[in-house]
Amino acid sequence: MALKFAKRMDNMKASEIRELLALTAKPEIISFAGGLPAPELFPVKEWKEAVNKVLDERGQQALQYGPTEGYEPLRKHIVQRMNKVGVKDAKPDDFLILSGSQQGLDFMAKAFIDPGDQIIVESPTYLGALNAFKAYEPSFLEVELDDNGMKMDQLEDRLKNNDRVKFIYVISDFQNPSGKTWTMDRREKLIELANKYDVAILEDNPYGELRFEGEIQPSLKSLDTEGRVVFMGTFSKVFSPGIRLGWFCAAPEILDKFNKIKQGADLQTSTISQMELAQWLDDNDLEAHIQKIIDVYGKRKNVMVDAMKEYFPEGVTFTNPEGGLFLWVELPDYMNARDLAVKAIEKKVAYVPGGAFFADNVRENCFRCNYSCMDEEKIVEGVKRLAEVIKAEMK
Repeated sequence: MALKFAKRMDNMKASEIRELLALTAKPEIISFAGGLPAPELFPVKEWKEAVNKVLDERGQQALQYGPTEGYEPLRKHIVQRMNKVGVKDAKPDDFLILSGSQQGLDFMAKAFIDPGDQIIVESPTYLGALNAFKAYEPSFLEVELDDNGMKMDQLEDRLKNNDRVKFIYVISDFQNPSGKTWTMDRREKLIELANKYDVAILEDNPYGELRFEGEIQPSLKSLDTEGRVVFMGTFSKVFSPGIRLGWFCAAPEILDKFNKIKQGADLQTSTISQMELAQWLDDNDLEAHIQKIIDVYGKRKNVMVDAMKEYFPEGVTFTNPEGGLFLWVELPDYMNARDLAVKAIEKKVAYVPGGAFFADNVRENCFRCNYSCMDEEKIVEGVKRLAEVIKAEMK
């Protein structure tokens, strides 16, 4: 049989993280590979109560079709989430509920990208975004990160010398994979350059509320002066990824395009999931739940950083995030983290090799570690095992 698939399928590869997770699912593996929230923090009992209440009181509505833009009581709750990241004038009509924020990445590229158009991305950037965008056949322009965010001189150079840039994709808070957070002046400069060169911005903000230290930074959307920032949020990291609920906040002209795309994709996000989450939010304190997550993840991050300081050899560096789920490790230039990952799995510890997070200029001497899903004892033991593997391969 010789089926004739679309050419775009040549650009679509299996997610490296998903492939690796299949290898690390065994309980004896200490996995720093996934971006998994801690399952012991899921509010299972309270969720069950919300589910029963929805089915008992509004079961027929919950099992019916709903509007494409989403369940209005849930969109009213999202107004509060946007207030928290500095968007003070948001209204329910400013949102489109998504079937997880990963759907939003697909919609953004579908709405903006023709084959050969350009997307500017951080270097490194979220590999799930690269995989979603590639289906629409863009080229990528990378901009290096330093400790303050994208390097603005590089960004302006990319914008000035390329005439097919459609949007800039950024994770400005606790970036995946680096854990870095943009400073205020970088945020303001990004808006200035986007206005100057007339391009859109996709602000991916799954982690912004999970801050261990300091104050939550204003979102790019809160600084938006011309309606060109598309904010993408999710309940996956502050509540549960299994309910698959995220949202877009964008200008009406852009939301109109996304609504049409969603009608062609899945008509609407699950009515019952939206109603159950809205009920849970009515009956429970999400801020207290988020604080519980922050307390646990902050402690685990500190344990991982302290263990790396103690056990990693000289010449290996790593970030120390103020929030989020990830930190980034850089090995000496001559080392290859993909090769090292095989040896690490033999020692029953796993991470994600860093090469997958680069759109173009791939670097193989780095890797991402997640600290949210392992307890403190396993984190220390896993770092010790990684240190042994690294030391064995160092010159």
